[in-house]
Order: sequence, then C-alpha cells, then structure tokens
Amino acid sequence: MILNAFDLHDKVAIVTGCNTGLGQGMAVGLAQAGCHIVGVNRSDA
Repeated sequence: MILNAFDLHDKVAIVTGCNTGLGQGMAVGLAQAGCHIVGVNRSDA
C-alpha cells in the first residue's frame, strides 16, 4: 500500500473541520498513516 511510504507513526496532526468532507478525509488518511489526530470543530463530532 502507498501509505507504507508515508509513515507518520507517533506524530500528531491538528485537523480542523473533521466532521465531514475534506477535513474528515484528511483525518482518516492521517490516522491510517499512524498519526494521532486532534480534531477541532464548531460542533460535536
């Protein structure tokens, strides 16, 4: 899988707008690469 070349194990990412759409896709992709996610939203996730 291509994510093996994109290893973010034990890194932290702050993702805004991760409830839906592009922000959610980015959060999922980063999490699959091993990143810890801090989600910042206007409403509850």
